[in-house]
Amino acid sequence: MKDVIYRRCCGLDVHKDTIAACIRWTEGTGESRRENRVFGTTTQELEKLASWIEEHQVRQVAMESTGVYWRPVWNVLESRFDIRLANAQHIRNIPGKKTDRKDGEWIAKLLQYDLVPANFVPPTPIRQLRDLTRTRVRLVEERVAVTNRIQRILEKANIKLASMVTDVLGHSGRRMLEAMIEGETDVDQLADLAKTSLRRKIPQLRLALDGSVNEHHRFWLRKMMDHLEFLEGAIFEIEPITAAKVVKTSADSRGFMSTLP
Repeated sequence: MKDVIYRRCCGLDVHKDTIAACIRWTEGTGESRRENRVFGTTTQELEKLASWIEEHQVRQVAMESTGVYWRPVWNVLESRFDIRLANAQHIRNIPGKKTDRKDGEWIAKLLQYDLVPANFVPPTPIRQLRDLTRTRVRLVEERVAVTNRIQRILEKANIKLASMVTDVLGHSGRRMLEAMIEGETDVDQLADLAKTSLRRKIPQLRLALDGSVNEHHRFWLRKMMDHLEFLEGAIFEIEPITAAKVVKTSADSRGFMSTLP
């Protein structure tokens, strides 16, 4: 193994409820020493971990990217230390019995020799923007799934609304669905809820709405419509926050680039 690059460093093996930490340092004689401790993952325990690392005058810290458990640890330590997040596949322990303490020691040893390849961790604003955009994608996907469920329920009740309107959940379609959920079965009354250009299709709508909607269908239509309303509300709230963060992140990036030589 090559020469020691960092005389003092810390390796962290992060799990859901515990962190196995190892501080490793090299004496002036060249002898390596280490100290191991186990911490919890509450904020108070993370502060104790940070203080313990600082007491040993350590600046270099490394840990594995274990699920989402590394994130709160990173949030507490990133402003105090030169911290690296390593892909777990790149840090393989030496053959033998696997223990958390050994993992922490192995990470610390690799870091001493600058053998821990660091994953890129975006700054906090970018991480927050990613969370928002990913959440919005999941919400939109779920909205599509709920829309499809609503259409399947209508098909089971032999309501052919999807054959007559481009969007079953458009303004006219929602009025008809709400009326069906409330118990309306008169096709004339239902068709008369059509708006704008759809009114030209009222005769065809009467035929399409002549189905067999029972209490079971109404129950599930109500549940799906409520869930759809929740999803659309969440998407509506997320979109302006995401747009604002995009503008701010872009402005911050331009400001950073202007400082470069």
